[in-house]
Amino acid sequence: MTDTYKTISEPSEGYYKEKGSKFPTFAFPVATEEEIKVIRDKLRKDYFDARHHCYAWRLGADHKRFRANDDGEPSSTAGKPILGQIQSNDLTNILIVVIRYFGGTKLGVSGLINAYRTAAADAIANAKIIEKTVNDIYEIKFQYAAMNDVMKIIKDDKPLQLAQQFDLNCNITLSIRQSEVKMLIEKFKKINTVRAEYIRTE
Repeated sequence: MTDTYKTISEPSEGYYKEKGSKFPTFAFPVATEEEIKVIRDKLRKDYFDARHHCYAWRLGADHKRFRANDDGEPSSTAGKPILGQIQSNDLTNILIVVIRYFGGTKLGVSGLINAYRTAAADAIANAKIIEKTVNDIYEIKFQYAAMNDVMKIIKDDKPLQLAQQFDLNCNITLSIRQSEVKMLIEKFKKINTVRAEYIRTE
């Protein structure tokens, strides 16, 4: 499995207008479903007078978790075209919400699909797409006497240090790229008193 994925670096906006209907659009980098819910709730409050809040999201480097929602529009005319733009740009850890203010004229199924697809594409076009690595977080625990050996590995292999505590018993929290975890943990385990404890993946 790859340990890199593409996402957007910061929130972006898009816009589409068709026959009086307006489609302001918002894209967000996200990491959890809880985060998605908070953003959607805020947009519902901020744009309470809009008729539809349609959205799609995808999470995880494996692209396996995703959802599309039409929010009252005819089935598959809103959420699916939004998700289609996320997929065709190979993005993940992203939420796109397209809000619709109805302009009085019905757009029809093909018109709606085009509107939501184009609005989502505009938000992605206005975003900065970045590549990120999938990292495992480990806590490295060791006695003070092993400090020099542990720090040499960190200096040589350059994993990201998130936290550290140096006392008689020391610990350092590291963010290690997944493809480098096995090699790095093996190195640490060769040092006397060192224990490596997996915390989470991000």
